[in-house]
Amino acid sequence: MAPAEVRRRASLVGAAVSALLVLAIVLGSRLLRDFDSALLPYAVATVFLAFGVAYRYTVWISAPGARRLFVQGWRSFFSAANFRKAPTALPKMIATYLGFQRFLGARSHARWAAHQLIFWGCVIAALITFPLTWGWFTFTSATGAGPGYEWRMWGVKILGFDALSVVGWLLFHGLDIAAILVIPGAGYFLWRRMKDRGAMTGQRFAYDLVPLLALIIVSVTGLLLTFSSIFLHGGGYEFLAVLHMVSVVFTLIYIPFGKFFHIVQRPAAVGMQLFKYTAKRDEKVFPCRRCGQLIDTAPYVENLQGTMRDLDLGFDEWAAYCPRCKRVLRGNAYLTHVKKGFK
Repeated sequence: MAPAEVRRRASLVGAAVSALLVLAIVLGSRLLRDFDSALLPYAVATVFLAFGVAYRYTVWISAPGARRLFVQGWRSFFSAANFRKAPTALPKMIATYLGFQRFLGARSHARWAAHQLIFWGCVIAALITFPLTWGWFTFTSATGAGPGYEWRMWGVKILGFDALSVVGWLLFHGLDIAAILVIPGAGYFLWRRMKDRGAMTGQRFAYDLVPLLALIIVSVTGLLLTFSSIFLHGGGYEFLAVLHMVSVVFTLIYIPFGKFFHIVQRPAAVGMQLFKYTAKRDEKVFPCRRCGQLIDTAPYVENLQGTMRDLDLGFDEWAAYCPRCKRVLRGNAYLTHVKKGFK
């Protein structure tokens, strides 16, 4: 598919997703009855976010390799046969691969802990911010006076609570808790990128450092809003509110075009892991054509070979050999065809 055609299709998909989100905002807020106009910049930023994510995702899966992985992964994800063979595999992979990201622990326990702080902080913030921004959630006084509040979703009462209770404190300070989680996690990775020579070698400011700085600025300005309202009696609140809004809007718009896009890509990887897992359970393993050592699952190797053929790389047969045999064959070919001329 030509690049221009891919971009045109991605733009149409992005526009459709944005339109659906606008419709969901209007209907979810009961025809804007529950929509807070003060949160309009945030809502507009989420519409741009939806367009950017849909656009880049469409471009991403238009590449032959990504498209093949995408199709195979989601086919395994929604496969009834896989669910019958291993009913607990999918929930377990979602928990370990998406939620707790145990694969990061093999690299470094500190990096895993920092990543968990960022992940859960962002999850909490998203679960609170997006529905509030769209007018799907509302917190209203039950009596017009006193500490009684009602949490409503799409106009339906979900929970009544006392604003001075533990539940009330957690609901009203959920974003503060998220910020407290994010700051040390992002701070660790920022420190590491400033001190670790390996991390510094290939890092790019816009791609690697800007996301961390954006998370820290959003979190700090959010905490300062709470500090201002509690300890300064609202002093400087207007300036902090504008600064916080600008940082959040910038971060939301930046997500599809920076490092944070891997958040959107990660669920597709779960389907691919399930694809490999079910093939192993069926004992569909692929031995090296030269030494017989097991390389990977047969469906995975066949999928890799198909991707190489799609890309016209011309060496898809090499996927049938283990890494050691590839080096041996390459060395023999060098001796036969290159060194031969120097004898």
